[in-house]
Amino acid sequence: MGPQRKATDPAAEDAPARLRALLGDDGALTAQELADRLVLSRESDPPPERPYLLLNMIATADGRATIGGRSGPLGNRADRELFLALRAVVDAVMVGAGTVRAERYGPLVRRPAQRRARVERGLREQPLACIVSGRLALAPDIPLLASPESHVAIITPASASLPKAAARVDYVRAERDGELDLHAAMAELRARFDVRTLLCEGGPHLNAHLLEAGLVDELFLALSPKLAGGDPTTGEALRIAAGPALAEPVALRLIGVAENESFLFLRYGVCASASERAS
Repeated sequence: MGPQRKATDPAAEDAPARLRALLGDDGALTAQELADRLVLSRESDPPPERPYLLLNMIATADGRATIGGRSGPLGNRADRELFLALRAVVDAVMVGAGTVRAERYGPLVRRPAQRRARVERGLREQPLACIVSGRLALAPDIPLLASPESHVAIITPASASLPKAAARVDYVRAERDGELDLHAAMAELRARFDVRTLLCEGGPHLNAHLLEAGLVDELFLALSPKLAGGDPTTGEALRIAAGPALAEPVALRLIGVAENESFLFLRYGVCASASERAS
């Protein structure tokens, strides 16, 4: 999912894919039913200083997050439906600028039924779209920015601004020593926009920075039953977290597993690192 798989709606007349829960006794659920059952921080105990942050990614059985620079070839229908369903239950969706450009992001929640469900859940009709960008190399004709119904927050260390776009655009300027200060950016999203639940859709370099900063609470990982090969050192075979190795491995705790057409949909809680437990 990073660059993110294409968020294409299945035909409205087709019955939704069903995912068989392998943990618990939920049986077969649609992607939206699965997403609706998530207990996120809006319903429980949000961190007071930042949003509750979830990563949503896909990888092949041998660890590749993209094929030909895109993640679309990795997924199936259930994966695409879960990708859209997760957007429908969070306050905001965050993505790196490279992924926005590569995937030509548009309005995040397109189905009228999902928009109505968001309102009934106490959410805005559209989640806040958060784009992380260092250079602000984003054209105003990207569908997300060209849509008047979109509200976009640009997370950047830069002082510049984008050309005027049809979308409502705000800036979260968080800089420390010339670099993006993710802790400050997350705190501003929480305080200024009341973002309690934040879904990150990649890409892999942004994921790595978030993990290194200790800002990730959960990981949704779709495991695709495919082998793709490739050399990650050349950049052709990105994993879900890319760049320098993390200072220490991030431990995960399995929360849920579902299956559809040999795809596994894994939900992990992110455990505190040893250094975080000691602090």
